Amino acid sequence: MEADVDRRTVLGALAGVGGAALAGCSAFEREADGRTNQVDDETARSLATRFAPTLYFDSREPWFPTDPRPYTSERDGETVVTGFDAVDGYHERVSEGSPPNPTVFYHAVEYEESPLAVVQFWCYSAFDQFTTNFHWHDWEVLHVFVDTETDEPQLYVASSHSRTVPNNEFLDPDPDMIPRILSELGSHSSALSVNEVADRFQRVAVEDLLADITNTAIEGIEDLADVPLAYGLPRDEGSRLPYLVPEYEGEPIYEHERLPSVTRESLIDDDLTVRSFDALTSPPTDLPTRETGLVFRHRERANDDEGEADIEYDLVPSSDLEHIADFTGPQLSFEFSVPTAVEDAVAGHLTATGTPWSQPRYDNPAADISVPNHRTALAERYDAIGEAAPINTVVSRVTDVIASDDAPADEGLTTTEVDLEAVVLLESEPEAVPTFGGIAVARDVPAGDHRLTVNGAGRAPHSERVSVSGDGAPTAAGVDGEIPLVARDRATKLEVGDETGASDLSRVAVEDDFAGRLYESSVDGSDAIYVDRGGAYTTEVRDGDDAVGAYRVNPDPDAESAVRIERPETGKASLAEYVADVAEETRAEIAALGDEDDADDGDSDDDDDDEKGRRGRGSSNAVTGLERSLAAVVDAAQRAAERARAKERGNTDKQLENVLERLRRAEERLAEARGDVPALLSNATGKRLEQADRRSEQAQQAEKL
Repeated sequence: MEADVDRRTVLGALAGVGGAALAGCSAFEREADGRTNQVDDETARSLATRFAPTLYFDSREPWFPTDPRPYTSERDGETVVTGFDAVDGYHERVSEGSPPNPTVFYHAVEYEESPLAVVQFWCYSAFDQFTTNFHWHDWEVLHVFVDTETDEPQLYVASSHSRTVPNNEFLDPDPDMIPRILSELGSHSSALSVNEVADRFQRVAVEDLLADITNTAIEGIEDLADVPLAYGLPRDEGSRLPYLVPEYEGEPIYEHERLPSVTRESLIDDDLTVRSFDALTSPPTDLPTRETGLVFRHRERANDDEGEADIEYDLVPSSDLEHIADFTGPQLSFEFSVPTAVEDAVAGHLTATGTPWSQPRYDNPAADISVPNHRTALAERYDAIGEAAPINTVVSRVTDVIASDDAPADEGLTTTEVDLEAVVLLESEPEAVPTFGGIAVARDVPAGDHRLTVNGAGRAPHSERVSVSGDGAPTAAGVDGEIPLVARDRATKLEVGDETGASDLSRVAVEDDFAGRLYESSVDGSDAIYVDRGGAYTTEVRDGDDAVGAYRVNPDPDAESAVRIERPETGKASLAEYVADVAEETRAEIAALGDEDDADDGDSDDDDDDEKGRRGRGSSNAVTGLERSLAAVVDAAQRAAERARAKERGNTDKQLENVLERLRRAEERLAEARGDVPALLSNATGKRLEQADRRSEQAQQAEKL
């Protein structure tokens, strides 16, 4: 076994450096693959029996692999399977928890003039209920690439949610190990299991325990450089997923008259589902993680080392199904909020998945290889496999916004890792995809500008524009690859620009005093962002000429109405007024300390009047000096703004020099007063002075008055 571990370690390292070769690729379309022919029946059956996977399901799974033929009907001279017939028929046949007609379908092809063959295992489920969508019918596939000369498997490719999320793949698996599939609850997305822990997904290798995928690492975000880019199995990795209740024509599907055999208990359990993302005021915290339920194994394959399975499935050639023309069903949808000035809701629709035999990957399984380095590895071994091409990928890490322990109450934030997955929609894609471990990925994205929106249960939506260059380099969305989400019960909408969008805004950014920059996006005249009511923000705006303006935003923690910057301006006047605002805000808080000291002095005991008086005078002097220096900043900044609005460039710049000089003096006064100013307010004052100094320098450099 140790020899296998060493071999895979080397192979994984080779796969990891393969990306450098891809960067030099000049073509933006991958090379064509060779033609395939169907393998003869005897060989196909032999391959299918040898590699028939063992399937592990979640303990709460309602829909297991079955045979769709009992649910066929005739429509316009064609054989079809309707969603109503399949779902109701399936649940009608379920007896005492025993899945009806457990079946896996296989299909085998070989590439012409090549020793490379592929056996596919197709699993049909009557329904898909998930956190991003739900639809009638569900087909998942495992491709096993085999060298018929060496009789060794070359690559496993297990289907994930969509082409925008990389499949779970493993290069050069152990020839003596039967592939195992860990099926995701409800969606049936297929994670691989190739190591000794049969029913658990392992994303990265730990000591002698192999990783279950050889997908290459995420590029573009520094602290994710060691994380393989694959969906995996989030609930098995400690993450939580809230599932949605499927509805049709405004009612839950279990209330539909055409589904008499379907009840609420037929769907995923209540403790994992929500009626809608925006129905919750905060993210749920009690969603259970994955537990292994039923295990399926091919009834004709004897494997003593695997033990007994709960269910033995039939292995049937997919050609027995090819007379079925379509899998149909009415549209099901879910609401996907987009934070514009007037809230949008985008409906994401998935109906039927179509037939496997109408898909390109059915006859050319290499079309389903989603990891470029795996394609490159096979292309080096087999002429039938075309070289990989650059793939445009958008990637980000989703985080949660929380109050900072270093800030005064409701005046500062920080971000933390999420343990509840979110949902991502790129406007160029027809469907939303889930995050995994808080990581949002969209692959094979067309070059150009897109809008990326992130939703989450109990969270306010986030939306931004993302520009994809088209050179194959990863695009990090958010700020430095991070997208913070705000709990809905703490969210306030910040609207920038008037409702007509007539202002000349080209870019908007939002920074919190403690968390730093939380949002930045190109815009077209106006924008809307959800912010936490407990933050203290600087909103930076840029116009079409890249001139900068800034605005102070302090949401009322108790207010529910939106905050609007009606007619944002750029230039020296805007920046100077911002400095005056933030300096006055801070001066008022420092001045309030003196008022508190005066109130305390009135209640002092006679015994220690002298000591308190001495301490009070020292404190009063330091605090008063800081308060006065901040007042001087306010005065100088207001004068600079007045000169700018009067179009007096020279006098404006002189006043800005005064502003910077008084800011430095305020910083000195803060250092003197730190022992007498509460630590949290002292922290906040320092952060604000840094912002004011930065904006004053921007004002000095600005061409626009």
